Amino acid sequence: MQNLKAWYYGLKPRERLIILIGSVLVLLTAFYLFALAPFYAAVNARAASVSQKKADLAWMRSVAGEMQVLGANQPMMATPTNESLVVLVDRTAREAGLSSALTGQTPNGETGIRVRLESAAFDMAMMWLGNLELSHNVAIESATFDRTSTPGLVNVNLVLNRTAG
Repeated sequence: MQNLKAWYYGLKPRERLIILIGSVLVLLTAFYLFALAPFYAAVNARAASVSQKKADLAWMRSVAGEMQVLGANQPMMATPTNESLVVLVDRTAREAGLSSALTGQTPNGETGIRVRLESAAFDMAMMWLGNLELSHNVAIESATFDRTSTPGLVNVNLVLNRTAG
């Protein structure tokens, strides 16, 4: 340390001023790079996260009414009826707005049925299948979804079975 002091005081006053200003600049740069920059980056990341969450909340609020309407249209947990699976599938597909998409039904064993939907709205088909499973004790043994050239519409092949319950 003594050698450093001796070297520093051995410089001309103008050189000492340059070294002093340079040292202050190096310290300020190091402080910015190692303390302030990470802090500002974290603050900006949090602000972006809050902004995204606000946008998500605004979207959720905008579709809340639609979801309530859709939820009100869904039947509550109903007791299974004694109607045949063919009649049940046909009736519930009509109730779900899929009557024009329902193009084929073929019995599959004692408790099963093969169903074909063409150009069905994906969302409506999923809600219909959920209703069948929850309200009518119909299990989905297999399902194949193929997209069509129209966004949101699918062709669906299903194998459904009535479960005990």
